[in-house]
Amino acid sequence: MKILHTSDWHLGHTLYNYDRTEEQMVMLLQMVQIVKEQKPDVFLLCGDVYHTPQPSSAVQTMLTNALLEIHKARPEMVIVMTAGNHDSGVRHEIFQSPWKELNVYAIGQVERENPDGHIIEVPHKGYVIAVPYCTERNMPEGFFQQLTDRVNERNTDGRPVVMTAHTTVRGCDFTGHDHATDSIVGGISAMDLASMGDGYDYLALGHIHHAQFVHSGKHNVRYCGTPLPVSFDETYTHSVSMVEIERHGEKPTVTEIEIGNPRPLVTLPTDGFATWEEAKELLARFPDDLPAYIRLNVEVDDFLPLEAQAEASLLAEDKQCRFCCINAKRKTSRRAEAKTLSVQEFQAEEPINIARRYAEDMGIDFDDEMQEMFKETLERLKSEEL
Repeated sequence: MKILHTSDWHLGHTLYNYDRTEEQMVMLLQMVQIVKEQKPDVFLLCGDVYHTPQPSSAVQTMLTNALLEIHKARPEMVIVMTAGNHDSGVRHEIFQSPWKELNVYAIGQVERENPDGHIIEVPHKGYVIAVPYCTERNMPEGFFQQLTDRVNERNTDGRPVVMTAHTTVRGCDFTGHDHATDSIVGGISAMDLASMGDGYDYLALGHIHHAQFVHSGKHNVRYCGTPLPVSFDETYTHSVSMVEIERHGEKPTVTEIEIGNPRPLVTLPTDGFATWEEAKELLARFPDDLPAYIRLNVEVDDFLPLEAQAEASLLAEDKQCRFCCINAKRKTSRRAEAKTLSVQEFQAEEPINIARRYAEDMGIDFDDEMQEMFKETLERLKSEEL
């Protein structure tokens, strides 16, 4: 059985308010071309199809048209599309019945009462156990193993068994995800791989954006990663995974196919931080005709100039690139020098002084206008409590 494994399309994602429809359309066209060339038996889209639970009608139309083209590229191919934590599981299943006429299986929710709804037979090729967004909280104990056991009872001729899931698996490399820890990535608590049972030949995972194998001892648990970067910190190759499995119990063969991006995410300087003047010079020298999104990494003694964002925007105004943001870092962190307050001191401190400390700690200019806004907000809160 030959499987195209992809996930985390995040259709409808905008980057610093810039529309990314063009890039997403180019990515989808590449998916169609890969299907034409590789001729997979199964197309797995493992969650976070959209970036928000309520995508616009234009974004939904973009997905519908893409799936139709993917289907036409190989009509006999089974397409399995599961919901992720960014998707609405309920909405995901609205057109479940008509989609099946095009060999598309949309699985949005964990079906405790109907586990067979997660099992999809690929005629004469193998089985897919399609599990959408899951955590230890919303999964019945032993559910994964129950599903693989049910499949293996049917699988009398030793066909490959593939399972999907959209979750965080403990031990994965979560580089590129904001505010991530070893235990929580993207708001999803990490699951132990052992809790996902055994009996599958390949576990196709979604949610983590960095393509990778997760250590299982069998080289058969994999995140395919996102085909387009969602943040500037995703400084790695973006791709889909082409998986081939001969028979049940055999090790899968995996090949990465890189996805091209017509507007890459570029950080200047490419390594480390520059002074504000150096960063402006790098932006000024960036090729005029090169489409890209630009982030500036700037090291400052104290604060960035108030007009920094406007200056950078003007420098990029006549270029094909799109200036996004300045990632500023202090040479000497005031956080390390800040006084730690005891609970009693914190309770005795005036709120505006705490806000002023926080702003100073974060490198924010807590000017007179901001102080007035803070005072007004505080007064409103006090009046609502009365």
